[in-house]
Amino acid sequence: MNADLFRFSPGAYLAPVVDWLNTNFHPFFDAVTKFIEAVLGGIEAVLLYPPAYAVILVVVLLAAFLINLRVSIVAAVALIFCFLTGLWIASMQTLALVTVAVIISVAIAFPLGVIASRYRKFEAAIRPVLDIMQTVPPWVYLIPAVMIFSLGRVPAIIATIVYGVPPMLRLTTLAFKQVPKDLLELGQATGAPPRAILFKIEIPSATPTLLVGLNQCILLSLAMVVLAGLVGAGGLGAEVTRGLTRMEMGLGLRAGLAIVAVAILLDRLSKGALQGCRNLGV
Repeated sequence: MNADLFRFSPGAYLAPVVDWLNTNFHPFFDAVTKFIEAVLGGIEAVLLYPPAYAVILVVVLLAAFLINLRVSIVAAVALIFCFLTGLWIASMQTLALVTVAVIISVAIAFPLGVIASRYRKFEAAIRPVLDIMQTVPPWVYLIPAVMIFSLGRVPAIIATIVYGVPPMLRLTTLAFKQVPKDLLELGQATGAPPRAILFKIEIPSATPTLLVGLNQCILLSLAMVVLAGLVGAGGLGAEVTRGLTRMEMGLGLRAGLAIVAVAILLDRLSKGALQGCRNLGV
């Protein structure tokens, strides 16, 4: 009996699909590539054009005035560390890449999470998809992304988004389910429209859990940075890869610690900004 009859090869079915997408939707993928590259280029230009000390000073002052002194100190330590390690340019490239990936991930996950919290059938339908997205190794996401968008930063961002959406979506759904029913009934009893209930009652009540989801999204996005370096995304991931291929422990350690510094910076700034918006009632 031929054993090949009992073998399942998904690549044999997916490869023609990818080829068909490349043939028929190339203008669309090209437009997506140009848009993401333009956004990344703009953010990198803002971060890299001024001297490093100017960027550090501006971030520290903004954090002190808009959030609090503790966050500004953390931001100063993280950015100064990235500068002193000699990886300032790579750190800013990574910061831009992760910022874009997290913003897009949250923009996708937040509305879907709100819908899932309101409609159980929709939640049940997307749950298996989220399970697959979180279970499949992140290497797998890079393969079709590279096949469609070629090497560079765009496939890295696409793979990062796929990896970062599930935790944010799940925790958004949980956050809105945990909103006290009496608060919702109070808002409805006062005649508040659904938009006002969402922004004035639900989001403020759900903020603590939403912060956890944002934190997980940031951390998972940074976890993809090293893999992104393998497909030409640059940044700190490329430095880690270079240290691995050259067996340079010092370079790999410096790049790894710089990734930790960027993670702490993004985590503290995002938490502080959301808490500030919550306190202002935005």
